[in-house]
Amino acid sequence: MYREPIAEPADSGPPNASSVARGYAAAWDRAFGRLDGEALLEAMITRVFPGRIALVSSFGAEAAVLLDMVARIDRSVPVLFLDTGKHFDATLTYRDILARRFGFTDLRNLRPDSADLRHADPDGSLHHHDPDLCCHIRKVAPLNRALTGFDAWITGRKRFQGADRSRLDPIEVVDDRIKVNPLAGWTAEQIEGAFRHRNLPRHPLFDDGYRSVGCAPCTRRALAGEDARDGRWAVFGKTECGIHRAAE
Repeated sequence: MYREPIAEPADSGPPNASSVARGYAAAWDRAFGRLDGEALLEAMITRVFPGRIALVSSFGAEAAVLLDMVARIDRSVPVLFLDTGKHFDATLTYRDILARRFGFTDLRNLRPDSADLRHADPDGSLHHHDPDLCCHIRKVAPLNRALTGFDAWITGRKRFQGADRSRLDPIEVVDDRIKVNPLAGWTAEQIEGAFRHRNLPRHPLFDDGYRSVGCAPCTRRALAGEDARDGRWAVFGKTECGIHRAAE
């Protein structure tokens, strides 16, 4: 499943999928964990997981930075977009703009299973009373299906976004699969600088006060003094959709 790491994984007891993955993740973290941004991406994409790694992108407010980095390394890396059916039209437009600009050759739009929608959300109102189930049907389940066959995936999460992300490692293992977080240690100022330096287009809703953009029914503008992600699921006290949690 995994290529040989730079260092041998630590012995953590009888081998199983989880312990093997954790051992390799620890070895790669020792070898590459001090890298970030394009340097970490280049190592993961070309040296460790060639042909077996995907980028999961929301095409949200900060997504262009990571997309640009991956495109500079290898435009054939699969880009997985969770097309929930609840996105702002502006997000779908932005997805198409960035895909054309960066020239990705394998953009995959992941959609929820129609049977799941008929069973759990026949009228499209599930997000009003059970946002966790709505996210599971529209995001978690489609992504789990799409990641079959990949050994690793790339996310754009950062520690400054707070909550569970404040302890984020550049390389981690979840559900026996390696997760790479090349922007984990970046600051908000570095993200802003990258947009300027790389001349990247902003999400159409950014200048209208949306600092973090998810599905339209569950996203509002960030208010003065709020963190960017405070506009997500604000009335539910929910901070994550679930794709970054280990399966129970």
